[in-house]
Amino acid sequence: MESEAFEDIQKGGGALRTIKDLGAGAAGGIAQVLLGQPFDIIKVRLQTTTQYSSALDCATKIFKNEGPFAFYKGTLTPLIGIGACVSVQFGAFHETRRRLEELNKKKYADPSLSYAQYFLAGATAGITNSVLSGPIEHVRIRLQTQPHGANRLYTGPLDCIRKLSAHEGVMRGLFRGQAVTYLREAQAYGMWFLTFEYLMQQDAKRNNVKREDISSLKVATYGGIAGEALWLSSYPFDVVKSKMQCDGFGDQKQYKTMRDCFKKTYAAEGLGGFWKGLGPTLLRAMPVSAGTFFVVEMAMRALG
Repeated sequence: MESEAFEDIQKGGGALRTIKDLGAGAAGGIAQVLLGQPFDIIKVRLQTTTQYSSALDCATKIFKNEGPFAFYKGTLTPLIGIGACVSVQFGAFHETRRRLEELNKKKYADPSLSYAQYFLAGATAGITNSVLSGPIEHVRIRLQTQPHGANRLYTGPLDCIRKLSAHEGVMRGLFRGQAVTYLREAQAYGMWFLTFEYLMQQDAKRNNVKREDISSLKVATYGGIAGEALWLSSYPFDVVKSKMQCDGFGDQKQYKTMRDCFKKTYAAEGLGGFWKGLGPTLLRAMPVSAGTFFVVEMAMRALG
């Protein structure tokens, strides 16, 4: 089955295949944002403040104090940016996969990837994507955690980008938390793609069917499970990233480095501090990841 996939790749134009991968990924990214944004703002608030006793309390207070549209605060940036990010993720994953298949073909006469190679392809996709996701998520987190109403700090995404860059420059301001973003993205997307591909391959072998014959319901289910694996494997990195990206500037800065943030979080909150907000994150991950893989897989089947 893997050999058939490799032959199909070799027959198709590399550039055209990449365009199809990017297009399918972009469609999946838009679905991801629209499904997940309300859960994401709750996750970020729980990670970065102590004013809420639970996810339900957070959601209730946001609705009561800021209105229903507050759940989509900062959506414009990820709607544009996450679409690009997921496009890059899938494009980089499939390109890396194809390179590894070519290498395997030369060395072993069998293009089939090992599960370690699937993790490597996913990690490569995550690191490639992190150049976009780092600043995009930084802007989103700033908009999600800023004071409500007249005391807000930023009028919108562009104003936020301008002010973050003005504080400490583009690299230290807009790209704050980039080191831990690299670690999170590599671990998260290595596990994400590995889990999905493992489940798809096992289903195909178990039922003796081709990948494209696996039902859309199963594709969505396996995508949802992959989303849970993504967050369970990388959540402490995400907590540290969120803390660093909503931190103050100058004298108000709490965390000097990623290591300093890990150390202070552990000292103040113990190991539990690295898992705050996990509940709504896992609740969000299932439908968001299911929708992403469903849209991408169906788009790739339609595009051939």
